[in-house]
Amino acid sequence: MKNIILFLTLLLPVAARCQSTTPAGAPPGVVGSPAPADSLNGKDTITSKELDNFYQRVSPAERTVTPYDYVGESDVFWQKRVWRIIDVNEKMNLPFKYDNIDWQGVHPLITFLLDAVKSGEIAAYNEDVFKTTLTYADMMKKAGSGETTVPEYDSVGEIKGYKKVQNTFDPEKVYKYRLKEDWFVDKESSTMQCRIIGIAPVIKDEQLGQDVALCWIYYPKFRKILVKNDVFNPKNDAIRYSWDDLFEGRLFSSYVYKESNVFDRKISDYSNGIDALEESERVKKEIFEKEHDMWSY
Repeated sequence: MKNIILFLTLLLPVAARCQSTTPAGAPPGVVGSPAPADSLNGKDTITSKELDNFYQRVSPAERTVTPYDYVGESDVFWQKRVWRIIDVNEKMNLPFKYDNIDWQGVHPLITFLLDAVKSGEIAAYNEDVFKTTLTYADMMKKAGSGETTVPEYDSVGEIKGYKKVQNTFDPEKVYKYRLKEDWFVDKESSTMQCRIIGIAPVIKDEQLGQDVALCWIYYPKFRKILVKNDVFNPKNDAIRYSWDDLFEGRLFSSYVYKESNVFDRKISDYSNGIDALEESERVKKEIFEKEHDMWSY
């Protein structure tokens, strides 16, 4: 009997060792850690796609939109509609311009906005009330893209004929974004909240000498695309937030160019220069003080 017990005691470590499996291609002495595809069997092989990182990022594809809390009509104690401008040349807004400089897959907002309109994932509208739809071709025409006729000159500067030139749209021409948003006080939670309603990329029309919105995008439906795309984070390359995080977290700099009013006027229609900036700050201060005045200290 003692011999049987001794035999089983010696056999158990061997059996445990046999049950542990080593994946094919794993380095000697390592269990459960497959070797990189380009170093199998100690030989370098050509892979179909080189990985520009030391680990595979899967978080963008797994992100989903966090739904808003339900707000009923009777829950809204106070509401204010404002329109803002995001200038991408401001320091805080530089991630709007980052385009695959070093990190693969990180593009400016306009890149995947246009791709989504072109593929039909989202609809583009001509105005911020979302009534008249625009096609991708309409947007490109508004941006000055397409075939145009220009004159040809001879050596003395006289027109000798005309030729057709194909103009392509440069995404870097988008230097501003307009936001349409509603600020409101929710009686249910006693909090001030914001809902972005629409977003519009803006270019400078050289002929008209004024800003032109390429289109208006209905933001709640655009969120499903925003959440899947990364924003460049200058503070930490390991922590990437999505464009949905950027907008919902208010991680951008902006100024108010219009508030809801009886004349439907922009601030620039009745103020200029410093006065316009002060009027913009007045609107922002009014919203802040509305929330502040709800509480007593």
